[in-house]
Amino acid sequence: MSISVNVERLPHGADLPLPAYASAQAAGLDLMAALPADAPLVLAPGDWAAVPTGLAIALPEGFEAQVRPRSGLAFKSGVTVLNAPGTVDADYRGEVKVLLVNHGRDPFEVTRGMRIAQMVVAPVTRIKLAEIGKLEETARGVGGFGSTGLLGAPVHE
Repeated sequence: MSISVNVERLPHGADLPLPAYASAQAAGLDLMAALPADAPLVLAPGDWAAVPTGLAIALPEGFEAQVRPRSGLAFKSGVTVLNAPGTVDADYRGEVKVLLVNHGRDPFEVTRGMRIAQMVVAPVTRIKLAEIGKLEETARGVGGFGSTGLLGAPVHE
């Protein structure tokens, strides 16, 4: 399935290519840093920053864009998206920014044009809450974090 999404290149991203899929079956478009070429951003371990992409998008109603980490960046450097996945709502018209955080041991330099995240567009299901007195029981019940175990068969059968 393919949908059309209008995009505006902002002045500081005018010379960067539009986001693209890195392979034929890729789910996300790669987002690039639209930093000044002469002013890279250095993230010290534990630091985070909103990195501009130089793009604004107009998603159709009923869709969202999820800003997700790039696995290679996280694996090699410990750099990821702090609010993963970040959400771009259909009615937002500002610049898409990537909230990067450095969980690595060393400072990390973000340079102009570097692929820093991926953007996945997905349909949104809106719900209508129906308040009731008490929820129906299930085998799992109120078991939360870790209640299904870590190894082998689930705790609840």
